[in-house]
Amino acid sequence: MNKKAKLILRDGTEFEGNIFGFPNDTSGEVVFNTGMTGYPEALTDPSYAGQILVMTFPLIGNYGVPDFNNPKKNQSYFESPKIQVKGLIVSDLALDYSHWNAEYSLSDWLFSQQIPGIFGIDTRRLTMILREYGTMTGVINHTGLDVPVFDPGQINLLPGVSVDAPAESGEGSKRVLLIDCGCKNNIQNDLIANGVRVIRVPWDYDFSDMDVNGIVVSSGPGNPEVYTDVIKNIRKILERDLPILGICLGHQMLGLAAGGRTFKLKYGHRSQNQPVLDILTNRCYMTSQNHGYALDMSSLNKDWDEWFVNLNDGTNEGIRHKSKPIMSVQFHPEASPGPVDTKYIFNEFINSL
Repeated sequence: MNKKAKLILRDGTEFEGNIFGFPNDTSGEVVFNTGMTGYPEALTDPSYAGQILVMTFPLIGNYGVPDFNNPKKNQSYFESPKIQVKGLIVSDLALDYSHWNAEYSLSDWLFSQQIPGIFGIDTRRLTMILREYGTMTGVINHTGLDVPVFDPGQINLLPGVSVDAPAESGEGSKRVLLIDCGCKNNIQNDLIANGVRVIRVPWDYDFSDMDVNGIVVSSGPGNPEVYTDVIKNIRKILERDLPILGICLGHQMLGLAAGGRTFKLKYGHRSQNQPVLDILTNRCYMTSQNHGYALDMSSLNKDWDEWFVNLNDGTNEGIRHKSKPIMSVQFHPEASPGPVDTKYIFNEFINSL
């Protein structure tokens, strides 16, 4: 735990700390999350694919990690079958952990998945740089060798985070098509808990003519404008009267399919305390979010209403079609981790089937 490593940002700023997890070099987009808990869920969230995650809360790892090899027992703790981040940056790493359900230390878990981490750096200063200048690519350098810079915003990340083949789960009479663009497991779990049968399909599956009662376009990583094939398929189903729910990346791609535009946020929304306002009811909800892009509401035509807006920066957080049962949200109604204030959105979608 006393082997040195550096985080080197694109602008040349360097932070030196100690390596933990798997001693490897890596590169990705450096982003920060302000959550105080929930690192097992965050690290396995496919929306973090291609990114080096900075945890702003100083002490990380103190409650360990549940048994990753027993998904039936601990399925709610993990959002996918593997750690999705390229690397992890923390201030203070808890070398000893204590929790009734813990089986591993955070460092041992990262090592088992060949993911490097750095602890002992000033994450407060690092976060202030990212807030001031925006997220940027960076390198975790342990060996001193040159590391190729990887920018996840320039490539299609979906083949690495989506399922390989269609699969059904649940026992409901209503059939919901779940387009997996890097879907969190708890999106599927919440749909099943609401009494529907879920048909989960790969991101590039041609779903335009499938016989289902409704469609969910999932969350996922990267730049939505890159995923033109998915957007084309969504555009086809917008012409039908099927209920549709978009979540996070799915929200952005639904907006693009409707003729809108997206843009990159300066440093994104990655936290468990993002306040959003329901414009229809004037009620505020606390939400869990993880995204770096947003939908430009002004780019949509008059067929769409703004549903939610972010109270921190005024960006769009949800849209609804004026005449069709189509809705989407930028935040995560399934939470995991985070507040469960907006789980009712699943109920509203299923009631429209």
